Amino acid sequence: MPLENHAEFKLSITKALGDQLAAALRTLTPAPLTEENISSLPRHKGVYQLYRHGEPVYIGKADVTLGQRLRKHLKKLSGRENIHLEWMSFKALSVDEDFAAVAPEKLLIDRFQEDGQAPWNENGFGINDPGVERDTTVFGEDHFDQIYPANLNWVIRDLPQGSQSLRAVLKFAKAALPYTFRYAYYRTNRESFYDQFEVVIEQSNMIASEFFRFVSSQLPDDWQIMVLPGYAVMYPRVLMSQSARRRYIDGREILYSDSAR
Repeated sequence: MPLENHAEFKLSITKALGDQLAAALRTLTPAPLTEENISSLPRHKGVYQLYRHGEPVYIGKADVTLGQRLRKHLKKLSGRENIHLEWMSFKALSVDEDFAAVAPEKLLIDRFQEDGQAPWNENGFGINDPGVERDTTVFGEDHFDQIYPANLNWVIRDLPQGSQSLRAVLKFAKAALPYTFRYAYYRTNRESFYDQFEVVIEQSNMIASEFFRFVSSQLPDDWQIMVLPGYAVMYPRVLMSQSARRRYIDGREILYSDSAR
């Protein structure tokens, strides 16, 4: 016999917060993903949504400032094929520091993925440098880097001209490229290895593929540059991967065929 003075009640604070965040975002109008619009944001932590053609594709959080995080996405997307920055827009919410402990971006991801939105949260878009152990990973067809590969026609501008060390040129290009270019020793003192190679830059602008050819021509024959779907690596050894797109050896550009992988 049921009791008239008792009932079960389930309280879901996290669902309520997720619904409130989603409701707050719905009141906003997406702004084009431009430096001007990013610069207008307050220097707050928070959560944001990226839109492509007006559809939400990614939800993220900014642990430092919204502007810092969105600039990383702006730079990354500027160097990808099959996408144009004109397609991209964003919304952003400042979130109190104490509130960040409840992972507001996760609440939003769950909320939007219930409706089949925010697909980039599951396809590798938010991943930074995946590390050496991932260089032989086979990327699926639905991975962000496969759909929007690194643009090898992206122009590296304002290269320092004249005679200088290869180390200086590599550091400049690494900072300028909108995708990861990881080369041996770059995080350690052993980076001084590149000081022994004096190079001459004769043009201030190079497309990425031209730059990789140039660098490979300056190093010993056992060095290779391998371009994977979303980034490039350079090491003094044979580099092989089923997901590789190109490699550069001794100034030569080699397209990967299925038989060569």
